[in-house]
Amino acid sequence: MIMTRKGVCAVSFKTEYEFTLPRGYLDQNGDLHREGLMRLATAADEIAPMRDPRVQQNPSYLTVILLSRVVTKLGTLNSVNTKVVEGFYTIDMAYLQDLYQRINLSEIPGYQVTCPKCEHEFEVPLDFLAQ
Repeated sequence: MIMTRKGVCAVSFKTEYEFTLPRGYLDQNGDLHREGLMRLATAADEIAPMRDPRVQQNPSYLTVILLSRVVTKLGTLNSVNTKVVEGFYTIDMAYLQDLYQRINLSEIPGYQVTCPKCEHEFEVPLDFLAQ
């Protein structure tokens, strides 16, 4: 919450993003899965895979583990794990890597706020250097 002189404004920000894969993941039953959700990455999502022996042997495998951690839903699959990510077509991997970069690094952080008096909604940029 952000405190203002006139009261408290409600604050929220988006943590999950819907996506549609360009080609889609074809599971072992022949079902195609294209619609999914990706959540924002945490520090642990980027640090923990560095200890994984697969990443230590092949640094490119970091992408597979990262995506398996942040893609929270894909079609009707029960879960998204490294085996699923390994089965993505190249165009879908590129799409998800781009989405990961856009939602985690390229966005200027901000908060969606609502004025408690007039209920006008607007976005306030998060400035880490403001005093």
